Amino acid sequence: MLIDTHSHIYSEEFNDDINEVISRCREVGVNKIVLPNVDEESIEPMMTLCEKYPEMCYPLMGLHPTSVTEDYIAQLDLVKEWFEKRTFYGVGEIGIDLYWDRTFLKQQIEAFEEQIKMAKEMKLPVVIHVRDSFDEVFDVVGRHAGDELNGIFHSFTGNEEQAKQIVDWGFKLGINGIVTFKNSGLDKVVATVDPKNLVVETDAPYLAPVPYRGKRNESGYVRLVANKLADVYGLAVEDIEQITSQNAIELFNI
Repeated sequence: MLIDTHSHIYSEEFNDDINEVISRCREVGVNKIVLPNVDEESIEPMMTLCEKYPEMCYPLMGLHPTSVTEDYIAQLDLVKEWFEKRTFYGVGEIGIDLYWDRTFLKQQIEAFEEQIKMAKEMKLPVVIHVRDSFDEVFDVVGRHAGDELNGIFHSFTGNEEQAKQIVDWGFKLGINGIVTFKNSGLDKVVATVDPKNLVVETDAPYLAPVPYRGKRNESGYVRLVANKLADVYGLAVEDIEQITSQNAIELFNI
């Protein structure tokens, strides 16, 4: 069994063949998929998919940093409303993204902190998006880190020092197709981290692993991430499956 801990297969890229995508997941032993929310527009398709495949799909609720604008408080109110309506398995996808635009940095920080507080109150894990923002994200997490806060640094691309800090805070590193990219160097960083501190993910439809790089990603391809990690650690792929799946089960309580 493998668990894809980060997938957006509810997005429109999968409108024409989602049933086939789910079937391919089952064929390769991927039978649980964690679905982080993006914003108000993604809630309905995400929930529809979870209702269709409740034994496989586990929704998170949160506001993605690239969707944060001046009216983020209204967006967070909607997030809170959904937490009152049904069960979610974590708070995500949250964080800070400065790759595209720094206009709403202040609002991104405030939205990030507010959602961390929600997670601590509900005793739920957070799934953190970090893009060109390690310093800013570390500053926020450092203020809130402790026994009541855990989760995943999604799509980890940091260095050894950053990896060590994340592990010291009690978080997992989310490893996806980037680890298969020839010049990413991520495999060398990952090799310094005990696999008990990792989970595997796809970020579908983005960041497809080799040999599908540049094409649409899907949750079944998390198998290729596990295969690469087995090579990195010199372990059987079954060991990577067991370790990362147990990490995900314990973290999300699934």
